[in-house]
Amino acid sequence: MNKVAVIGLGNIASRHRSNLKHIFPNSKVLAMSASGRLPTEQLNDCDQLVNSTNELIAAKVELVIVASPAPYHSGHAIPLIEAGIPTLIEKPVTTTIEDSVAIQKAIDKYKTPVAIGYCLRYLPSALKLKVVLENNRIGVLYNAYIETGQYLPDWRPNKNYLECVSANKSLGGGALFELSHELDYVNWLIGPMRIEHSVLRSSQELGLEVEDIVDITALTDRGVVTTIHLDFLQRKARRYCSFVGSKGRIDWDLIQNKLVLITKDQTKVLYHQPEWDKNRMYLSMIEDFILMIRGEQNTCMNLDDAKSTVGLIHEIRHKANSI
Repeated sequence: MNKVAVIGLGNIASRHRSNLKHIFPNSKVLAMSASGRLPTEQLNDCDQLVNSTNELIAAKVELVIVASPAPYHSGHAIPLIEAGIPTLIEKPVTTTIEDSVAIQKAIDKYKTPVAIGYCLRYLPSALKLKVVLENNRIGVLYNAYIETGQYLPDWRPNKNYLECVSANKSLGGGALFELSHELDYVNWLIGPMRIEHSVLRSSQELGLEVEDIVDITALTDRGVVTTIHLDFLQRKARRYCSFVGSKGRIDWDLIQNKLVLITKDQTKVLYHQPEWDKNRMYLSMIEDFILMIRGEQNTCMNLDDAKSTVGLIHEIRHKANSI
């Protein structure tokens, strides 16, 4: 590819520009601000700064990653899709069902390759876990317990957390949208889910206008009772999941990239690679999308799955008791 682009100037956009340069070292990387502001800092891995999607289309870019705040995704992605430019949209695909439907209509009409960037699907322990569950290693699955938490001010230490997307409702912030990876991988591994009960809380700790604690009880189509906890408050980052079945339990530590099988007779480490470079997930996601563009076999996440996660978030909000 000769020209590729990233929309957005945040941390994830910076990562994507770097990765595009790595994959396409001879390509020109274009960057576009999501809000139209001109950056005051030097942008890494940027050969040209543009002001609009029209400029990207006129420049005949061959791949675009949309890494703007989620409420802007449809406005940025749809013109590119209509122009036939393959588009990888960062998670969550949108913050409204209406925007998701609009993107789907554009895809259906123009047949442009589009994928959604839930990078945890490329974590090696996640891929191993999917196979283990599909092979019924722990028998009939009864329960799943998911817990994810990290202190929001530690996410981006070089930036005031109150100014980041995660803290701002208008930019698609809040624990539900920012930590929607957990909702996605539950649907991917054992779903789909139906929400039974949810509690959304805004604590006094961070002074946010969005929820910083989420607790959910759900039931999958297979009858698996699923408990999910998300928060912006835990001072030591935790990302953990356990599956309980008739023959045993699997504990999954996403931070340690580790899977442990526990049965009556044994405790066995199925996978453990803590030093694995997490950027590899993002590289794999782009490489998979390139396969999609070429019409080759791929595992890219389609819009239907991403829309279901948006729908799930709206169902959680609808059924929530807010504190």
